[in-house]
Amino acid sequence: MNLRVCVAAAAAITAACSDSGPRNTGVYLLLDTSGTYTAQLDKAEQIINYTLTRLDGTDSFAVARIDTGSFSERDIVAKVTFDDRPSAANGQKRLFSETVHDFVSGVRPASNTDITGGLLQAVEFLNEKETGRKTIFLFSDLKEDLQEGYVRDIAIPLDGFEVVALNVTKLNSDNIDPREYLDRLEMWRQRVETEGGSWRVINDLDRLETLL
Repeated sequence: MNLRVCVAAAAAITAACSDSGPRNTGVYLLLDTSGTYTAQLDKAEQIINYTLTRLDGTDSFAVARIDTGSFSERDIVAKVTFDDRPSAANGQKRLFSETVHDFVSGVRPASNTDITGGLLQAVEFLNEKETGRKTIFLFSDLKEDLQEGYVRDIAIPLDGFEVVALNVTKLNSDNIDPREYLDRLEMWRQRVETEGGSWRVINDLDRLETLL
């Protein structure tokens, strides 16, 4: 192989590496804190602690509540970008878990459920982190209940994002008319996929290995 071919090959390899982009992961978990759904938050802790075991140095993780108006940084319960030193990252994970536990132990039910605002805040957070993989966990019954005056009939820029709905419990009205539950799932699926995102639903929390 002559010098010119070697130089060309090296340049191609360098370009391929530079074009690969970041390989780290960003996860944003939204917690529905409305009404009786707060009784489900112990399951959310299980998901959060499992997710912590799957994230490594330079990965980012945030947990935020869904309440009356969720397009706000004040709803972020805990956030972190993990150190690339394992010992330091383990300390960050312990603190993160403790912070979430304290929140879940003392949370008060929200009067409304602004899921759209929470998703918009998640997109903003993960875009700022510039992670290679962007995943939003949505721990909710998916029933959006907006306070009068809130405008949420807007596009959510989800191109390149994965949205995973978790523990989508059935409401009393769903037992009367199951179409309400199915329509709710379909509405959110269409909304996510129309904006370029991918959509999954995981209700069996014994299958957490499929999360990431």
